[in-house]
Amino acid sequence: MDTLRKYLNQVKVPCASDNVYKEECVYSYDNPETDTGLYVSLTSFLGFGEQFVRSYVERTGNCVFLHLKRDKIEVADPAVDGAGSADGPEKKITRLAIGVEGGYTGVENKKYEYKEYFQVVVFDEPVVRLDYPNVDLPLQVQNAVEAVQKAEAASVKREREQLAGTWDGEIRQVSTHATDLLQLDNGKKIPPTGWKCEKCDLTNNLWLNLTDGSIMCGRKFFDGSGGNDHAVNHYKETNYPLAVKLGTITADGKGDVYSYSEDDMVEDPYLVKHLAHWGINVGQLEKTEKSMIELELDLNQRIGEWGILCESGSQLKPIAGPGYTGMKNLGNTCYLNSVMQVLFTIPDFVRRFVDGSKPIFDSFPSDPANDFNVQMAKLGTGLCSGRYSVLSENSLDTADSSTGGIAPTMFKALIGQGHPDFSTKQQQDAQEFFLHIISTLEKHSRHQANPAEALRFCIEDRVECCSSGKVMYNRRDEWCLPLQIPLQKATNLDEVKQYEAERTAAEREGRRLDPDALVRPKITLAACLDTFAQPELVEQFYSTAIGAKTTAKKTTKLASMPDYLLLHLKKFTLKEDWTSLKLDVAIDIPEVLDLETLRGTGKQPYEEELPDIAGREPTPPPMDPDVMEQLLGMGFPPEACKRAIFFTKNTGIEPATQWMMEHIADADFASPFIPPGTGGKSASAAGPAFVPDPVGLEMLMGMGFSDRQATKALKETGNNTERAVDWIFSHTDELDSMAIDDATSDSVATAAAAAGPDGGATASKQGSSYRDGTGKYKLVAFISHMGTSAQVGHYVCHILKDGQWVIFNDNKVAISQNPPKELGYLYLYQRV
Repeated sequence: MDTLRKYLNQVKVPCASDNVYKEECVYSYDNPETDTGLYVSLTSFLGFGEQFVRSYVERTGNCVFLHLKRDKIEVADPAVDGAGSADGPEKKITRLAIGVEGGYTGVENKKYEYKEYFQVVVFDEPVVRLDYPNVDLPLQVQNAVEAVQKAEAASVKREREQLAGTWDGEIRQVSTHATDLLQLDNGKKIPPTGWKCEKCDLTNNLWLNLTDGSIMCGRKFFDGSGGNDHAVNHYKETNYPLAVKLGTITADGKGDVYSYSEDDMVEDPYLVKHLAHWGINVGQLEKTEKSMIELELDLNQRIGEWGILCESGSQLKPIAGPGYTGMKNLGNTCYLNSVMQVLFTIPDFVRRFVDGSKPIFDSFPSDPANDFNVQMAKLGTGLCSGRYSVLSENSLDTADSSTGGIAPTMFKALIGQGHPDFSTKQQQDAQEFFLHIISTLEKHSRHQANPAEALRFCIEDRVECCSSGKVMYNRRDEWCLPLQIPLQKATNLDEVKQYEAERTAAEREGRRLDPDALVRPKITLAACLDTFAQPELVEQFYSTAIGAKTTAKKTTKLASMPDYLLLHLKKFTLKEDWTSLKLDVAIDIPEVLDLETLRGTGKQPYEEELPDIAGREPTPPPMDPDVMEQLLGMGFPPEACKRAIFFTKNTGIEPATQWMMEHIADADFASPFIPPGTGGKSASAAGPAFVPDPVGLEMLMGMGFSDRQATKALKETGNNTERAVDWIFSHTDELDSMAIDDATSDSVATAAAAAGPDGGATASKQGSSYRDGTGKYKLVAFISHMGTSAQVGHYVCHILKDGQWVIFNDNKVAISQNPPKELGYLYLYQRV
C-alpha cells in the first residue's frame, strides 16, 4: 500500500471526454478474456497487454494500472436444448439490416455469462498487486477504478459517434411526390384480385402506377427472375413517378412504393388516399407477395454464386498458424477483411509493419489508437504472428474463442475516420477501399518506404492526331489495372442465347428455371486485356498541330511492370436507366500471365510530337464550348472547368469529368485560372512577394518538407496551415517535382510560378523510379464478391500460401478445395 501511495500523483479519474481503452490493447489484440488479461493505465487510460505494459512503464514512468480479467462461460440455452426455437439452431435473418433486431448482427447465437476480476497493479520493484474492491485502497484510487468500470469503452463510444451506428435497409425517405401527387380521373377502378400486366401475361411482380392506374410488371433481377421491365418503361414514356407493388399492401396502409424519379424505395404517407382513388379499400387487402426486402434477402441467401464462392459444398479443412488468422466481421467489414488479408501477403507490407513493428511500437505516441503506423503494425502482427490463430473444436472459426482471430475495431475506426463511406457501417466496394488504403499510405510514407510501391506502375497513353499523324504521350501512376468485360466475346454465346430463350419462355409461362441450370457467359482474361489495349477514337480532339478539332486515336499500355499487379474486373456497371447492374459472368483466369504484349514503348524516333499548347500560341487555348457547357451544367465552378479542359488538352467531356473528380478537393480548384506560359501575370508582377507564416512554415518543415515546398503550400492556401497540409497531400506530384528540381529558382515568387498549377490526369511522379521487370506473372490471390451490387452481399478472398489455396471468409480460414477463380472480382498477380 505504501508503494501505491508513492504514485498517487499519477492516478486520475476519467471524465466524460476521456477515451478509456478497457476492451482491447492499443498495440495488440489482447483483451480482458485473454490469459494475461488487460492493463488499463490509471494515468492515460490506455489499455495494454502483458507484452507491452512494461515497455510503456519504462517509456512514460506511468506505473499504476487497473488489471482486468474476464472469464467467458458458455451457458445452456433452454430454447435450443429443450423444444427448440421456431427458427432452428440459427436465428433467421428477417430484415435487410445490420445491428438491429431481425437483421445481421455479426455475433454468435451462443449464450454466455461472464465472471470478472479486478486488481490495482503498481509496476515497481517488486510489482504490487492489490485485489479490488478493497476498502483499504486510497479514496482517489477507488474513485478512479470505479470511474473506469463505469466508463463507456472507447470502441463503443466511437461506434456511437459514427455517422451511422446501425444500418437498416428498410428505412425509407418520404417521397417528394407524395404530397401533391397527380392522379388522373380516367374512370379506372382496380379489382381486388385477378391482376395481370397490361403489356404481357405475367401475374406476379406487378406494380400499380398511382398516377394513371396502369398495372405493369417490374424489373428483371440479376438472376433473370422478376418481370419484363414494363413498369419502368411506362415511367420513361409518361414520367408518372410513383408505383406500389400489388400484393404487398397491408390492412394498415403499408406497402412497397417505388419512386422512379428518385430511383429508390420510398415512403408514401398518403398511400391509403392514393389507393382509394383507384377504388382500393386497404382494410380488405392481405399481403400475398414477398416484399422487395424479402426478395433481396432471398436473392442474397440463395445457393449458387454464394455457395460456390464460399465453397459451402466442400469439406473444408480448417487451418491455423502464422499467416492463417481470421478477422471478425464487425457487421459489414468483409470488404476490409479481404483487402487487408491480401495486402499482408505482399512482402513490402510485412517488412514495414510486421518486421518493422518494434520501432513503431517503441515510439509510444500519446494517442496510439489514432496513429496510422501503430494500427497498421497492430493489424499486420496480429495477422502474421499466429498468436490469435487458434482453431475451435468442430468449427472453421478461428475467432470463436478469446485467443482466436482478431476484430479490426480500432483499425476500421481510424481508416474510416472522416470518410463519407468507410466511416459508416454499410457494405462498401473492395476496390474503392483498396484505393483508399493506397491514398492513406501515400500520406504516411514521406521519407520512409511505402509498401504500395510494390503495386505502383506507370500507364502510358499515346494519342495520335488523325489529321497530322503527330503524337502525344502522357503518363500517369496506377495501383490497379481496370479491365472492361467484353460480353460480346463470350466463348459460349450459343449456350447463353439458348438459356436466355428458355428463361424468357419460363417467365412467360409463369414458371421458374432450376437455379442450377444457370448459364454464365464465359470470357477469357485475354479478351479483357485485348479490350484494354484496343485503340479508341477520341472525337472532337483539339489538335495543336492543325489548330482545330479533329479525331484522334488513343492507345493505352503499361510503361512499367510492378512487382505485384492487381487486376480489377469491372463487374459493377450501370444500365441504360442508370440503375446498378452486376455482370454475372465467368472469366477464364490463367495461373500464369504474360503481359509483355501490353508493354509501352514510349516515343519512337520516327514519331513527331504534337506542339505544346503554350509554345504554339501566346493566349490561352480555345476552351471547347460544348465541354464547358456540359461541365457547367453539372454544377462545377467556371474556373475549375477551364482547368479541367486545359489539363486534359481538350480531349473531351469524359477526361475532363474524370479530372474534376480527381481534383475536386484541391485548394485551388475554383480559384482564377491562368494557364502556365500563356502570358498570365507572374507572382512577382501580381504584387509584393509572398511572406509565409513562420509558425506554419516551421510546422510543415518539421513534417519533412523543404522550405520551398512548405512556402508553396502556404501561399496556395493563404497562410492557412491546416488547409496547407491538405493541399500538400493532394499535390504530391507537384511537390515531388519541386524536390527533384530544387535548383529551378531561389526566390519564392519564381518557385511558385515555376511549379504552376497541378498537371492533372496527365501527370506522373516526375523523376520517380518504378519497379520494373519481366511481364510474366503468377496468380497469388483473388477477392470475390457475391450479391447484386457493391453495397450489398459479401466478400471472401482466396490466397495461395505454401503451394496451396486457402479461403479466408472473415473469421473462417480453411484449405480451399475448389477455388472459384472464374468468379473473382480483384486478382493479385506476382511477377515471376
